[in-house]
Amino acid sequence: MAMNSLRFTGALVGVLLAVYPSCHAADAPPAAPWKVGSPIVTYWCGPPMTDATAAQMAEGGFNLVWCGEEELNVAQRHGLRAQLTDGLLSPATLENPAQREKLDALIARVRLHPALYDYFITDEPTATNFPALGKLVAYLRERDPAHLAYINLFPTYASNDQLGNKGDPVTAYHEHLQQYVDIVKPGLISYDHYQFSVAGDNEGYFLNVGMIRRAAQDAGLPFLNIVQAATWSPSMRVPTGDEVRYLIYTTLAYGAQGISYYVYCCPGHTGAISQTNGTPTPLYYTLKTLNREFVAIAQQLQPLRSLGVYHAGMFPQGTEPVPADARFQLDPSVPTMSYTNLQPVKGVLLGYFGAAGKGKKTATPSHVMVVNLDYQAEVVVGIRGPSRLELFDPATGRWSPTSGSRADLHLARGGGQLMRVRR
Repeated sequence: MAMNSLRFTGALVGVLLAVYPSCHAADAPPAAPWKVGSPIVTYWCGPPMTDATAAQMAEGGFNLVWCGEEELNVAQRHGLRAQLTDGLLSPATLENPAQREKLDALIARVRLHPALYDYFITDEPTATNFPALGKLVAYLRERDPAHLAYINLFPTYASNDQLGNKGDPVTAYHEHLQQYVDIVKPGLISYDHYQFSVAGDNEGYFLNVGMIRRAAQDAGLPFLNIVQAATWSPSMRVPTGDEVRYLIYTTLAYGAQGISYYVYCCPGHTGAISQTNGTPTPLYYTLKTLNREFVAIAQQLQPLRSLGVYHAGMFPQGTEPVPADARFQLDPSVPTMSYTNLQPVKGVLLGYFGAAGKGKKTATPSHVMVVNLDYQAEVVVGIRGPSRLELFDPATGRWSPTSGSRADLHLARGGGQLMRVRR
């Protein structure tokens, strides 16, 4: 929306509020429920939203930025969507009538802003917080259904005290996810998991993304993965560009519609995407390409349903092998390799996708996301399908036919390729 149009809209809203002082967001015409739209590329902890930082983020392939109300126009000028932060976006606000009125006024002011995408609520709540968060999410949804109420969850390695649930890690985390969906009723499931330590690669990454995928599917929700882009502790390492590519492509293969990086830039963190003075790091230039690849591929998968995720080579916790009758097969097969804790996972990952809708459990895979799990070496992977295949080029957004039902894929370190049965 042009700035003149924005000023007109703002003036019109002001006139209506003056004439009808009892009017608030809940009285406005109903809006369409929130949807992901363009797949999400965002970050955690970044600089203030100035024109300079917004331009850098837009050039880097980011499409969702953190903003206060006064920064929404900055995001709009650079074609960015905004995640709104405000102290009023808290369950405590609903318990105080004066604060609740302020929240209603905030919603009325921002809900029509073209840049607004979601409201940031909180990070890593315990299960005891879910009832209050559920009330706030419902309150926001009633007054502004077009915008997401965003909450980020703990990873599987959180303690029982942090989760607010009992049992072994898998049991406690499963219960945590189920309670979150049932009580909070979110529009999206977001979580973070950081695996790159100095000692090696911490286990649990695939267990975590697999559990999130299943919870999201059962609830009919999209999900977002927050991945490591920095170090903040002597025990953690700065990921390389190849390691981040591995995180991006494995996230795609499991069916995510959003990715976020921890961090963009933040005091006390090393590596990241930008220095605190605004100077881009080498990772920024890598992500200029990878972020656009993520969006292009996730858009192709958006109308589909994730039908299965299978591993070949190593089998860390939470993974399973490719079924013998799977529609897409590795040709030649990848030999099984032993896996131990802290060892980089090697092998191939296959994510199967097909038409959503009725008959979800019996849907036939039409697409396969093939990922090289080795972020230290390029590989050639042979894939055989049921008929002629096509390859997707995320740089051009076009599909091109292969020579037949089998293709050799030359995959970058940690990289992947989307294929489908030729139409």
